[in-house]
Amino acid sequence: MKDIVEFRWHGRGGQGAWTASELLARTALYEGKYIQSFPEFGPERMGAPVTAFTRISMKPIRIHCAIYEPDVVVVLDPTLLKTVPVASGLTDDGVIVINSADDPVKVRENLKTKKGHLWTVPATEIALRILGMPITNTALLGTVARATGIVALESVEKTVKERFRLDIAEKNIAVIKEAYQEAKKE
Repeated sequence: MKDIVEFRWHGRGGQGAWTASELLARTALYEGKYIQSFPEFGPERMGAPVTAFTRISMKPIRIHCAIYEPDVVVVLDPTLLKTVPVASGLTDDGVIVINSADDPVKVRENLKTKKGHLWTVPATEIALRILGMPITNTALLGTVARATGIVALESVEKTVKERFRLDIAEKNIAVIKEAYQEAKKE
């Protein structure tokens, strides 16, 4: 693992980008790693683009700023690909995880970047089927676990059980597991 692995999450207000960032950080903390998780808020409102950040390290983290050159970019809402430069600053060998039912090759063409290893997952469809709502954050969290190996799937499950009441946790764990399995890599 690099000294610090940096994640930038892109979503819209109310979609849970910061919650996903926090869940990833809590999971890494549970595994004995050092973490940071924080949002970037302005005058955002429900539905407006928002950004959240996660840092994970085996050593104490001494920097405290936004992430401009992420190792991993996670996109909860694919409509942001048209308006937000989500791949900006991504390291050449980074990872991009996008909520999309489309083939990763097609998504890369639309994204217009050659950087990173691209993963897609039909997070909205999975969330609607299991949760009954288009809340995609835990589906993306499951895909991040698979795409990066930064945390174990079992640790993610434990974190979700601690964070949510049992019935909600069980549904979200089902979303996480299905997304983990359905994710496609370019």
